[in-house]
Parts: sequence; C-alpha cells; structure tokens
Amino acid sequence: MSLRLRRRAVGTAVAVAGLLAAGTAAALPAVSAPASAHAVRAEATQAKPAIVLVHGAWADASSWNPVMSRLQNAGYTVYAPPNPLRGVQSDAQTIADFVNTIPGPVVLVGHSYGGFVITNAATLSHNVKALVYDDAYIPAKGETVSQLNSAQPGSCVTAAPSTFLNLVPYPGGPKGDVDAYLKYAPNGSYQGFEGCFANGVPPAQARLLAAGQRPLAVSATSEPSGAPASKTIPSWAIVGTADNVIPPAELLFMANRAGSHVVKVPAGHLSLLTRPGTVADTIIAAARAVG
Repeated sequence: MSLRLRRRAVGTAVAVAGLLAAGTAAALPAVSAPASAHAVRAEATQAKPAIVLVHGAWADASSWNPVMSRLQNAGYTVYAPPNPLRGVQSDAQTIADFVNTIPGPVVLVGHSYGGFVITNAATLSHNVKALVYDDAYIPAKGETVSQLNSAQPGSCVTAAPSTFLNLVPYPGGPKGDVDAYLKYAPNGSYQGFEGCFANGVPPAQARLLAAGQRPLAVSATSEPSGAPASKTIPSWAIVGTADNVIPPAELLFMANRAGSHVVKVPAGHLSLLTRPGTVADTIIAAARAVG
C-alpha cells in the first residue's frame, strides 16, 4: 500500500472511531461527579441551626468556651456575642439585632441573667426556633431579677448590696445607676465569689473569673421582663442542683411553668464551665428537635 493510501485509511479509521464514541456518549445517560467530602460536610453544616450563646452578669463570652468547642466539633456554627448588661430591653434588642443578621434557624441559649435577655430577644427575632436556659432565669411578663432572686430561699445574692457588691459609677447611665461587681472575699452570710458564684470551679480559675468579671447595671435588676417567648417557642432548661445564685427550687419552678424540657446536673451556677458536656448535649438535643 502506498504511503498516501495508508494515511487515508488511518484518517478514515480515526473519523469512524470519533463518530462511534460520540454516538455511544449520546446514548449513555449523563453521570454527575460525586460530591467531595468537603462539600457534603458543608451542606450538612448549613442544614443545622446556628447557635447563639448569651452570657450573664459577672461573666463574659469566654465562659462559653468549653461548650462552644464541643458544639463546633459537632458541626454547628456558633456565635457568642457580648451581652451589654445594661438593661433587659436594651440588651434584648442588641442580641435580637445580631440574631436577625443570621440566615436560617437559630437556637438561642442564655446563662443566668442571659435568660432574661433571650426571653425578650426571641420575641424580636424571626428565626429563633428553640430556647435553652442554662442555670438561667425564665421570667414571666412583668417579673424582675430582684423579684426572682428572692422568690425562693437560698440565693447568695439577696443580702444587703454592700455585703456582696462593689458599686462603681459609670458614665452615661441613668442618674444614680451604678455597675455592680461581685466581691471576691466572703463577708458575713456572703460566701465570697468562689462559694456563691463559682462553686465547683477550681480556685485558680475562680480567681481569674473574678478578676475579669463584667458588671451588671443595678437598674437592670429592677426592669420588668416583657411577654415571654417561651410561651410559643420550645425550650430546654438545665438546672444545676447546687446552684447558689438561683436556688434550684426556683430554677425548677420557672422551667416547669414554661413547659421546658428539664435536664438536672450536679453543678453550681457555672455548669457551662463545670459540666460543659451536659450543657452542649442539651443544646444539641434542642437543635435536633427543631432542625
């Protein structure tokens, strides 16, 4: 066969093979490439509710760190914005404004005074699907922090203010209002910061917490709560059975009144630090129930 004929035959064979391949491809259904593991994880994460953690008085957002790390490891997007601790309604509006920037459903979690804040913030937000109260107040309409502190015997923060508080003026506040810091040392019936607020926390850690505490404006303790979101949004309540700030009997009363799912834990007021696994598990249970 001449060189010219050989080249023509090869060209014809290539063309036929191309047509056969095209026909075969047209006859077969299109198959999508499998999603990467990263894409699957991202999709799963996006499908879960975001979790917003709200700290209370005499603490800051870092008090949530042991809980936050567990939630993040479980694939949740978590936020812990600062709580201004200036007043129930203004603090609630601050948290609601933050929550309203989050796309998708949200589980709102509050510790201690943060319970007042989330109760009121959830009524101002469109996407809060569950509430979790961790050793927190669950107020009814019109109730105040001072009122709930004294509703049951046993709270370590109901003595004369000078017994357990350092009162410090702050600029720009209402006339006569002051910031309240917990004293560190025991004083009469007051067990001190460790015995009152941080029982169950290692002493070295308690000293750090006391040094870095954020104060609550005294006026916030007498500001009444608004309509409770817990009437329309499902809630969970973690009750520390050794809580010295909010007596366990009062924690249980408020939780039962709100119809919350109750989880008891052998801990003081800072169960978010001493029992973070139980707290995180409860938040995850709430997220799964609504998401």
